[in-house]
Amino acid sequence: MTRAIIKTLGVALVATLPMLASAQLTANVSLTTNYKFRGQDQDTSKVKTVKPALQGGFDYTFGETGFYVGNWNSSVDWLSGNSLESDLYGGYKFKAGGVDLDVGLLTYIYPGNSAGNTTEVYGAATFGPVTAKYSHTLSKDYFAYAGPGMKGRNTGYLNLAFAQEVAPSTTLKASVGFTRFGGDITAPNFMDYSLGGSYDFGGGVSLGAAVVGATKKAFYGPVNKSRVIVTLTKTL
Repeated sequence: MTRAIIKTLGVALVATLPMLASAQLTANVSLTTNYKFRGQDQDTSKVKTVKPALQGGFDYTFGETGFYVGNWNSSVDWLSGNSLESDLYGGYKFKAGGVDLDVGLLTYIYPGNSAGNTTEVYGAATFGPVTAKYSHTLSKDYFAYAGPGMKGRNTGYLNLAFAQEVAPSTTLKASVGFTRFGGDITAPNFMDYSLGGSYDFGGGVSLGAAVVGATKKAFYGPVNKSRVIVTLTKTL
């Protein structure tokens, strides 16, 4: 019996080795002139055009299985006692005909003030240069929009994005998103937008610029004007 189990485990390990060999870990670090999330400023402490944020994270893909996990972080300043956003996510990518599909779970964590913590499930479909992605809130609140004792669950976010190389190393990017609040949130639904592009210098270095804004301002602070945001990224 023991020999049979050992033999089975051995066969499973041998079968898994090719997938482990092709597993990949990548990392990235960015410096941006302003961090906006769904059109809203993530630094509400001051009203300035340039509010630099340091960002970075990593992604790990499990070979050819389609599964992946990752972490992404950014400096922020909109929650009392907190200056960091740390995202944890995992999902599965696969193909259906000529469409690339991606489903997963993402948790936004704000160390020092858990009021903003939010968990969403997401699904995305990419066909050529166009990607449609929908995110649905599973946590009780949605980035502290609802407030203590109230619910923001079932808030939805739909984003349509376009990315196309228009010249060597130059990519045109555009997106529009729509936030539909759920639960007890009384803030008005709104749309956000981004229009710009990026240039790939090679060696994992790229520079992006875009006009980013939203049709409505979040209720926290006199901020969220449309801005030209410039981001320098290094991928490892």
